[in-house]
Amino acid sequence: MNARPKVLLTRTLPAQGMDLLEGHCDLDVNREDRVMSREALKEKIKDKDGLICLLTDTIDAAIIARALRLKIIANYAVGFNNIDLVEASKRKIPVTNTPDVLTEATADLTFGLLISIARRIVEADRFLHAGRFKGWAPELLLGADIYGKILGIIGMGRIGRAVAKRARGFDMKIIYNDAQRLPATLESEYGAQYRTLRELLRESDFVSIHAPLNDRTHHLISDNEFRIMKNTAYLVNAARGTIVDEKALVKALEEKEIAGCGLDVYENEPSVAAELLHMPNALLVPHIGSASIETRAKMSLMVAENIVAVLVNHKRPANIVNPDIYD
Repeated sequence: MNARPKVLLTRTLPAQGMDLLEGHCDLDVNREDRVMSREALKEKIKDKDGLICLLTDTIDAAIIARALRLKIIANYAVGFNNIDLVEASKRKIPVTNTPDVLTEATADLTFGLLISIARRIVEADRFLHAGRFKGWAPELLLGADIYGKILGIIGMGRIGRAVAKRARGFDMKIIYNDAQRLPATLESEYGAQYRTLRELLRESDFVSIHAPLNDRTHHLISDNEFRIMKNTAYLVNAARGTIVDEKALVKALEEKEIAGCGLDVYENEPSVAAELLHMPNALLVPHIGSASIETRAKMSLMVAENIVAVLVNHKRPANIVNPDIYD
């Protein structure tokens, strides 16, 4: 009888995935509610056939080199910039992610941030809970309209398009920028018009970031970009923290180059620029873009299915991000 494959999990997953994994594999799970230390990861990976990791785990060449038996790295995220893909591919290790399932949840959160920062909803909630509400007043907590405004979407992939769908319900004018322009049929479907980045920043009342993190997009939004934006505009980022230069963002808010921001991701997570924590026009949430019960359950099951495909069924996984290793 063949021995069951050994799998290391850097965090406990929702039950759907755990149940599937436990039926097929021997699991070594970090059950503490914190990031597994690099030292522990290096030690535990040595005899594992599979690794399930998170964006908070850095799986670089040094870690992969310790994993002499590793046959799959399954990332519990749509992104995979935390993994040295070149090194994994060199060793013929498939790397998988969890695409598609978090699109709608992230788009929901994006629009929640947009509405909340424009209408000062969190600020208003704190105001009332603090006992400061003394009755309706003409200029009490005035915010910005959303209906009919211009939404600029940076990155018109799955999530960007899902945000555009929601914006159409608010009769917003949608403009976008992407590394590749959409076909005319898709532009028509989403009611979106292409702009250069400079044009998008200059025209938009709301700028929402949905681009992948790469060399081109690192600090894509920095001092010069904030100077281009309207001083009444709002920035929303539910993509990757380092797409926005956080120091430049603080400066833009302090100098009123923009009206406010709504952030789900940060440049040095879990650290956040201290200045942002004290700004009422900075709405900050702790990377919860995919944090719905339904979405996280689907992500968990998808990760487990990728592991089982490789280690149990000896098949190519469905969500592979380095397919060239099978050529």
